[in-house]
Order: sequence, then structure tokens, then C-alpha cells
Amino acid sequence: MLLSKKQPSSATQWIEKVKYHKNRNSYFKFLVNRYPYFRYAAFLLMFLSLWFLLQVFCFPSIKTKYSTTNVAAVSAVSIAATAKTSSPKCKGRVSVYVYDLPAEFNFGLLEDCSHLNVYTDMCPHVANRGLGQPLHGMDLGSSDSNPWFATHQFIAEMIFHARVENHPCRTWDPAKANLFYVPFYGGLHVSSKFREQNHTVRDSLAVRLVDYLQQQPTWHKNYGKDHFIALGRTSWDFMRSDSGPDFGANSLLNLPLVKNMSVLTVERNPWTGSNQHGIPYPSYFHPSTSDQMSTWQRMMRQSNRPYLFSFIGAPRKGVDKAAIRDEMIKQCGESTRCELVKCDGGNPKCYDPSEILKVMRESEFCLQAPGDSFTRRSTFDSILSGCIPVFFSKHTAYTQYAWFLPEEASKYSVYIDEQGEGSKRIEEELLKIPREEVERMRGRVIELIPRLTYAHPNASNSELGFEDVVDVALEALAQHVRNKIQEDHVGVAESR
Repeated sequence: MLLSKKQPSSATQWIEKVKYHKNRNSYFKFLVNRYPYFRYAAFLLMFLSLWFLLQVFCFPSIKTKYSTTNVAAVSAVSIAATAKTSSPKCKGRVSVYVYDLPAEFNFGLLEDCSHLNVYTDMCPHVANRGLGQPLHGMDLGSSDSNPWFATHQFIAEMIFHARVENHPCRTWDPAKANLFYVPFYGGLHVSSKFREQNHTVRDSLAVRLVDYLQQQPTWHKNYGKDHFIALGRTSWDFMRSDSGPDFGANSLLNLPLVKNMSVLTVERNPWTGSNQHGIPYPSYFHPSTSDQMSTWQRMMRQSNRPYLFSFIGAPRKGVDKAAIRDEMIKQCGESTRCELVKCDGGNPKCYDPSEILKVMRESEFCLQAPGDSFTRRSTFDSILSGCIPVFFSKHTAYTQYAWFLPEEASKYSVYIDEQGEGSKRIEEELLKIPREEVERMRGRVIELIPRLTYAHPNASNSELGFEDVVDVALEALAQHVRNKIQEDHVGVAESR
């Protein structure tokens, strides 16, 4: 038999309840009569209770809706982006919307990073959002955040994406955007298909990207004229021609819809790339504060430069490429005023960023011969080192990077026509330049370093304090798009 506590009857409960209320009322009257100030405290408590209920039921909290995709990234970045939409850096002229593309067009490609390039394993290079592996033992490496990374020369598209995601001019509302960024890792994809013989397979991802964009309502507002992509490889890798040799390119930039867009690329086609705009190759320096940048610039101004000029590079095959490079290697090797790093036979110095920058920091001028194409990453390593670039083709820089370099080329560089007599006596040509002119040119080169540098993607915009590659590109692109759309509107009006 279970034992249980005896429960009082319902009548007993009622009597106890009445006694409790009588006693409570008596006690309340006692408090009011004995302590008059208790009355005011009771009124105050009642007022505060009513005010609280009014706030809860009449003014409910506002809930902000974010995209359900990539929630972790959105919640971390969007708060910062919302707080920075009025940043002075945007100047009310730049508002960029970033497409949340299906993974197959960007991050999904990284899952097979060891096969993203037919020549090398890209896994170490796609780390840290494209910055690559940290470099240790470099100048400024002892600061709070190490700004040095072994960055691959063809990785700009990843760094650009990471920077725009955390940019103060980013908007989450497409209705407020005047630029639409399509973060397609086209360079990484094309380099994984260089040996693919089937053109349909080689082009398939680019075709799917265009199909995706056509389905977006934001595309149809201006039919892609306000859209852009950033590519980390040269335009030639995306412009396969039926009449030319097939070296593995796809046809991304030949697609009609892509021709409506703006294309940022490390090397544009100087003749037919009217919608292409050159952006710098990434170097190894990715500062996150203005102090890191100003400290580096000061070091470059004070750098001792015992050599008049230097050349870092390998011989090339082919009549045109081989001629100027062979001439440079010959002249530099014969001169006591030139430092030569010949990159054949697997010379380890050619793959060591500290050795490359050391040579350039010790030189007044750095020779920039065309490489496999017109441009070279070495141009930007040179400027980062405060070394005045010497060009032998106008397409190495002058027709490429109009948004980033001064219009008057002689202010920051030397041009020697590779077909002219000057290319046969490089040292003599450089010695003709007065010392004060050399100093002025080097000062201008060092001033250019910030706008040719990709800042660290995690940099706080309040601490960055300078405009980097992405800042310059977005502002110039916004102006370009405004002009293009306005011209189209004028043309339509005149045709009516």
C-alpha cells in the first residue's frame, strides 16, 4: 500500500485563501497608514509596469532579414557592411552588389585545388582567400599582422573577391547598386582545362555562367552593362580564336553577353578589348594598416641602391621574345652596374620573394621585358621596391593600366623601343638621365605603391587609410558604367 500526504479538503482550502486575503489587505492598510511614502512607491511601481507593457506590445522589435545562403559569412560581414555604407571612401558614387553564385563558379572549384593548374599544385596558393602562404623573415613581419604572403601571380580574382566582400561600398540591396560584381574564378578554371581537347567541355562552365546571369532580374535592367567580372589571368586565355593556334584558351570573353559586361583582367587585349580594363598583378605585400604602408614607403625612399639597373628573368623561345631578352641578359651580364638574376636551370632565387625584392631594392632601374605575353608581374614587384621600371613595349603597361598609372609615362618610367637603337645600349641610355630626374621619378614610383597594392582582405577600412587596387578599380568602373549607360540613353533618345 502506497503512503501519500493527506490533502486538505476543498472547503479547508477556501477558508485558508480567505484568511490569506484578509491578512494581506490588513497588512497593506497597515503599511500605507504607518509609512505614507509607501503609497508613492506603489504608484511608481505601477507606472513603470504599465510603461514596460506599452513598449512590448506597441513597439515590437525589428527583425532584419539576411540571405539564407552562406549565413555564417553574411552575419559576420553584413553587420560591418551596413555600418559602413556611408563611408567617405564610397563618396556616394560606388555601391556594389555581389552575386551569391552557385559554388561551381568559385568556391566549389577550390575543392579540387591540386588540379586547378596543369603545371602546378594550386592548393598552397588558394589558401588565405588567395593570398597564399605567409612569408616570414620579411620587413614589417614583426608587426601585429604579417603583411607578406607568397602570392601567386595569377590569383587576383580570388583576392579581389575577398576584398569586395568586406568593402565599405558593398550593398546587400540590388536596388541601391550601380555595380554588380560576378565573382567567377574564371582564371583558375581555365588553367585547369588547358589540355582539354574538347572545346565544348572547355567552354561549358562559361556557358553555364551566362545562362545563370540571364535568369537574374538584375541583369535585365541594363542588360549587363553595369555588371563586371575580375579575372586573374590574361585576356588571351579567354579569347580562343578559330583562326589562331589553340593553346588551351576558352571562349568566355567572346560570348555576346560577356561583351556587354566590363572585364577586369591583368592583361587586356589592346586592340579589341574595348570592354576590358587592366588591373595590377598581385605582388607579395598585403598591408592591413596605413602604418604598414607608410613604413614600407619610407624604407624604399631610404634604400641604398648600388646598382644602376637589374634584370630578373629567363630567356624566351621565339624570334621576337628571344631577341630583346637575349640582349638584356647579354648587356646586364657584361656590365658592372647591372645585377642579373638569370632564371634558367631552376635558379632558386627566382622563386624566393625576398631575393627578388632585394635585387630590385638595390637597383635604380628595373628592366621589364615582355614575357609570355606583353605584361609581367615583375612590373609591380619593381614599383613595390621603389625601382623605376624600364619598358620596351608600350603594351607592357601604358595601354594596360590607365586607371592606375599616370598618363604621362615619363613621370614614373623609362621607355626604350625594343626595335630601336637604344635597346642595344641600355646602360648608356639610362646614364643620360640626370640625377635629380632619377630622384623625382623614384619619388613618384613610391607614391604609386598604395594604388597598385592589394590590401589584406581582413583589413579594417577605418585603419587602412589608403586606396588600394580594389578601391581605385571600383571608383573608376562606376564612372565608366555611368558614362556608358548615359551614352546609351542619349543614343536611344536621338534615334526616336
